[in-house]
This record gives sequence, structure tokens and C-alpha cells, in this order.
Amino acid sequence: MAVISIRLNAEEEKILDFLSGYYDEEKSTLIKHSLKELFEDIQDNKTIEEFEKSEGVFLSADDILKE
Repeated sequence: MAVISIRLNAEEEKILDFLSGYYDEEKSTLIKHSLKELFEDIQDNKTIEEFEKSEGVFLSADDILKE
């Protein structure tokens, strides 16, 4: 298991402390969870892009409202 050091400014440290208390989780667990969520967002976006390419043209909300 890798050990890393992360430098946080005062505001970031305050946010991490708040989240740690709010979710009753260790700070390292919250950071790991955040990394996983960011990675899942990338994978979701890739899946959406592939679907949109295979399905053709999509209308924007503005275009739908114009019709």
C-alpha cells in the first residue's frame, strides 16, 4: 500500500475536517472515496459519449422547447 503526503491550505483542511465529522469517516477514507467518484465520472462520461455516437443526433433542451 502506498503512503502519500497531501498538502492542504487552511480552507481545504477545514472542509476535510468538516466532512470527516459529518460522514464519521477517516480523512484518508474520504480522499479515497473522492478519487473513486472522480474516476467513475470519467467512465460514465465515456459511456455516454459512446452511446451518443452510436445513437445519432440528440436535441438540446432549447431545441425541444422551440418545437
